Amino acid sequence: MPSWMDAVEAYVPQGLQEEADRALFLRLGRADPLGILTRDSVLAHITSSGFVMNPAMDKVLMAFHNIYQSWAWTGGHADGDGDLLGVALREAREETGIVRVDPLSPAAASVDALTVSGHLRRGVWVCAHIHLNVTYLLTADEDQPLRHRPDENKAVAWLPADRLAEYCSEPEMLPVYQKLIRRCRALGGT
Repeated sequence: MPSWMDAVEAYVPQGLQEEADRALFLRLGRADPLGILTRDSVLAHITSSGFVMNPAMDKVLMAFHNIYQSWAWTGGHADGDGDLLGVALREAREETGIVRVDPLSPAAASVDALTVSGHLRRGVWVCAHIHLNVTYLLTADEDQPLRHRPDENKAVAWLPADRLAEYCSEPEMLPVYQKLIRRCRALGGT
């Protein structure tokens, strides 16, 4: 079994949404375990996100995403890499410029089937599809220099965790972010 499926198999769903989404991941994964790990599967493919909070658990490191035109977590496509924690860590570093980032736990913190509307990306139309997203909780110190990636985001900043609704223009993501904040705080002791 590919390592990404091990992470999803080991995940204990917390609620009906995660239970249904986890079942979808596993059903699609059993049918095509390597295909959905790449973007070759145009209807649904595996992504991994890192939800990065500071040690005080009162700020979230986010990037202003070019496609979504919203402040969002870091993350990206697995592109064949079954080490989803590694993907989440790499994406957090690449998208924000931070160097030191650590997992609060090596286990997945959330599994979510997230819809992506059709959009133009680098001059090519990308059809609507589903991101089968596995999220990891990460922590980093705020004293690190931040750097945005013009090809992916317009800005990077530490945002107040309790005020994300003021920054995020994707209302469907707010419940996801809020559950991740609660889970970070539970693991981080705040």
